[in-house]
Amino acid sequence: MTQAEDHSTLRDYSATNRMLVISGLAAILGGAGAVLAWMLLGLIRLATNVFYFHQFSFANTSPADNTLGWKAVFAPVIGGLLIGVIARFGSEKIRGHGMPEAIEAIVFKGGKVAPRIAVLKPIATAIAIGSGGPFGAEGPIIMTGGATGSLIGQLLHTTDAERTTLLVAGAAAGMSATFSCPLSAVLLAVELLLFEWRPRSMVPVAVASVTAGAIRRLLLGPGPIFPMQPTIVPMHHMAMIGALIVGLAAALLSTGLSRVLYGVEDLFERLPVHWMWWPAIGGVVVGIGGLIFPPALGVGYGVIQRLVTDDITWKLIIGVLLVKSFIWTFSLGSNTSGGILAPLLMIGGAMGAALGHVLTPVSQGAWAVVGMSSVLAAAIGAPLTAAMLAVELTHNGGLMLPVLLACVVSYAMGVLLQPRSILTERLSRRGFHLSREYGVDPLETVMVRDAMHTSVFALSADATRQDAADWLAKMNQRGSEAWSHWQRLFPLVDAAGNLSGVLARSQMITAAEAGELHRPLLDSGSSKPAVIGPRETLRSAAERMAESKLTSFPVVDTNGALVGILNIDDLLTARGKASLRDSDRKRVLTLRWPFGRRQRAVHAIDDIVDRAFESAARDHIELEQAEEKIESGLD
Repeated sequence: MTQAEDHSTLRDYSATNRMLVISGLAAILGGAGAVLAWMLLGLIRLATNVFYFHQFSFANTSPADNTLGWKAVFAPVIGGLLIGVIARFGSEKIRGHGMPEAIEAIVFKGGKVAPRIAVLKPIATAIAIGSGGPFGAEGPIIMTGGATGSLIGQLLHTTDAERTTLLVAGAAAGMSATFSCPLSAVLLAVELLLFEWRPRSMVPVAVASVTAGAIRRLLLGPGPIFPMQPTIVPMHHMAMIGALIVGLAAALLSTGLSRVLYGVEDLFERLPVHWMWWPAIGGVVVGIGGLIFPPALGVGYGVIQRLVTDDITWKLIIGVLLVKSFIWTFSLGSNTSGGILAPLLMIGGAMGAALGHVLTPVSQGAWAVVGMSSVLAAAIGAPLTAAMLAVELTHNGGLMLPVLLACVVSYAMGVLLQPRSILTERLSRRGFHLSREYGVDPLETVMVRDAMHTSVFALSADATRQDAADWLAKMNQRGSEAWSHWQRLFPLVDAAGNLSGVLARSQMITAAEAGELHRPLLDSGSSKPAVIGPRETLRSAAERMAESKLTSFPVVDTNGALVGILNIDDLLTARGKASLRDSDRKRVLTLRWPFGRRQRAVHAIDDIVDRAFESAARDHIELEQAEEKIESGLD
């Protein structure tokens, strides 16, 4: 007989020593992620110089500073043609901004990413951004880092969970190195990529993110990406009201951007041309938008820097909100390669700067920071990541209160306004469903002893086939009432109550009809059945049922004594009761006036309690009588 687990084996966490091994690999990934980010940013600078300045150089330049005039319109078109060719003949997976593809690989593909993605994605991204595409580099580097982690996981003997952890570790390393935001990268992994909060995955991801952040300082330099004057003034209550307003506006803006983006994607789906040509068509719009408002081209870090330092004009604000928003949604809808974080930060910063003209002044660039973080929170559904990212990008912790409030408000409204975020909508269109809500499994908090049946029909260990024949005759005599009984597993116990074996209902019927009624009944069953303990969790029981394909287990204590039976129906019942926490509304406390009629209220409550106990007792008695009625016919 398989022994039941003792309650001392239960732990708060399920991590094993393998976590240390995966953490070591994650540290290597962190270094690789930093190098990949450095290489990608260099490729973007090279592509920018080639497309707009016709020189082979890695100098840091901006497409907005080109002197090509009207000829600059063709740069995004040529870039789009190259991306279409790479996607058509290289890998279709390079299309898009990377994060939905990473989520799809994590959740639905066991952490498996094709190795060529690690090469083709950064090349396509460098071409897209270098030719003027209004994108960020963080999404593609997240996918590239994730592909590298997945490749390592596929080369080694790893489980799906470990391979997924390595993928996410590589993705977090890429973001940490790109934005110099190690903590935000970990939070992004938890809120968007891991879909769990366990030491086995969070520790390696944090190791990779910290390693990438440390090496990034050597490759790309220390300090924040968007430095600004620290906010040292105390937050006035009007500033918090302003943050509330910005959060509401951010939710509306992000919802509008998402709907326009996928509306454009639907428009491209209806075009009578192959998808290979779509990025070039999107490039036409980008080129025209670049003529109207050159700062809308490229990554736009310089524009974000101007927003957070209050070096702004209404021309800049309107240009970002209109031109940048339009060419970004249109070109991204064409399924070219590029990220979404930097454009969302720029658009949100412009919105915050615009509202800052009517809100209570706080400090230089404060409302732009609040705006860009809250738009990001609503768009990707990650308020903690967005709030921390604002701090790490600017090193201005003085804005944490309004930033966090605006992010939470925009996130709350975004959840209510749009059923899918800008990231998961694409997955939904591919036929996948993804829940973004995390919680402890209700079966993890319920013990077997709380759900098992204790009124069990058991037979003696020395029972014979004659007993099975008698049981079958009584079952047939009582008809459907007996056959509908919950018990499908029949234990055999010795004089001390210890479990000696079990028979399934089918085995009982076979034994009753087999003849040779003098033979021991145990010969027709199992003398070493799988068992569970009363102090195991229902989740553990469910996993045992899934592994063994058994739907019923005898429950024995540490001494081997039978104490009950647990069926799969009991798991469903327990899960159903747990769901009542979300749907069953009732008043738990009743307020009482401090003066007058106090004694009458007390008596009324006593009466209610007495009636409740009486009702519960009646239900319990009726249930026991029903089971005893059936079991009496079996004895």
